[in-house]
Amino acid sequence: MLITISREYGAGGSSVAQRVAVELDWRLVDNQLVEEVAARAGMSPDEVSEKEERGPTFVERLARVLTVATPEVLGPSTAELPEQEEARLVRLTEQVVAEAAQDHAVLVGRAAGAVIGQKEKALHVRLVASAGYRATVIAQRLDIPLDEAQKRVRDVDAHRARYHKQYYNRDWADPHHYHLTLNTELLGIEGSAALIVAAVKREG
Repeated sequence: MLITISREYGAGGSSVAQRVAVELDWRLVDNQLVEEVAARAGMSPDEVSEKEERGPTFVERLARVLTVATPEVLGPSTAELPEQEEARLVRLTEQVVAEAAQDHAVLVGRAAGAVIGQKEKALHVRLVASAGYRATVIAQRLDIPLDEAQKRVRDVDAHRARYHKQYYNRDWADPHHYHLTLNTELLGIEGSAALIVAAVKREG
């Protein structure tokens, strides 16, 4: 059996996953996914994380628009590069997730639930919390102003939603894609982890 954890930014996905993995004595696959994708893509883990978290920059989006409007000025390759690079990372990520999807593993993020789907016996979990709570968590974690953290929460969530919609035609926030949807603000990290562990043990 597998556990996939989808999480709103700042909802404590990695912390919950770590506690679940320890409690069940299962393999945790979190940052290793990024590291493996980076190695195969010839990029640094930070570059992969940044692209997966933030999406295309304003300059990249502008290049796409300008290329459509004035292709004779910029040429066709300018706008295609960001999309081609992202699509390549998506394919590599799918390969890495599929390879990591072995029994007794907890997979965090990277659209693992969408990649695996019903192919394997899995418990798909989504972690949520209010935007205000998550912004406070991020501001403290990164030591940044609250308004900057609020923007980061909005941007990362928006990119994750777009990523799922564009590549898997899924509504990232739709609870029907998950067996459990847990509010970490209300339940806490330990409480959320305990409910996941209980669900796994019930399934046997």
